[in-house]
Amino acid sequence: MIETRDLVHRYGDSVAVDGVGLTIEDGEFVVLAGANGSGKTTLVRHFNGLLEPDAGEVLVNGRPVADDLVAARTAVGMVFQEPRDQLVAATVGADVAFGPENLGLPREEIDRRVDEALAAVRMRGRETERVDALSGGEQERVAVAGALAMEPDHLVLDEPFTGLDDPARRSVVARLRDLRADGTGIVVVTHDLRDVFDLADRVVAMADGRVALDAPPTEAVDRLPDLGVRAPGAVDDRRDGERTQSC
Repeated sequence: MIETRDLVHRYGDSVAVDGVGLTIEDGEFVVLAGANGSGKTTLVRHFNGLLEPDAGEVLVNGRPVADDLVAARTAVGMVFQEPRDQLVAATVGADVAFGPENLGLPREEIDRRVDEALAAVRMRGRETERVDALSGGEQERVAVAGALAMEPDHLVLDEPFTGLDDPARRSVVARLRDLRADGTGIVVVTHDLRDVFDLADRVVAMADGRVALDAPPTEAVDRLPDLGVRAPGAVDDRRDGERTQSC
């Protein structure tokens, strides 16, 4: 479980997260939505200690993050909005293997995780390619694979579909669906719910550093446009059809 209690984070005089209390249960699929600048990225970077709160606290599996950063970062895998921020090795295979190697896993287990993670993002067979020679979209896929290879309790992805072509998007969505079925908690940070609306148990939307909405997807969808969030096209289209039939 991930829990924030009265969490506050400031950048100078600007309050980016303003007293947020939020609980994400084990196995829950949460979409964290909001317009640019709403505070969603700042919030999730507290989940595994990448940022320290100015007030309040964050707990992972009942333990304050500040008490054990290694445990928090093992339990909560993170995929950044800018993939170059987390790529650490020269080649694709070495980068994806970096996290499992640091866990001290046997080589056979590391190889299994790397293979499955690369397959999930349609990068299998490219282990020896240099990371710095990849396109931005390909680097993002490697970053996603690196987080998947950790097999965390919770996986947090910040705008994970930016720069991905349609086959890669579908592949990542399919992997998230499998992880959800296996009991992994998922948090997807986005301003566009179309890829993940059908997977979500809950939509949390932020505005001005605060939680402005916390509801099941079908209850949240009518309020999302007012919060600068793009509602799923499938839902909009269905409602358009219903309105046409009633006219």
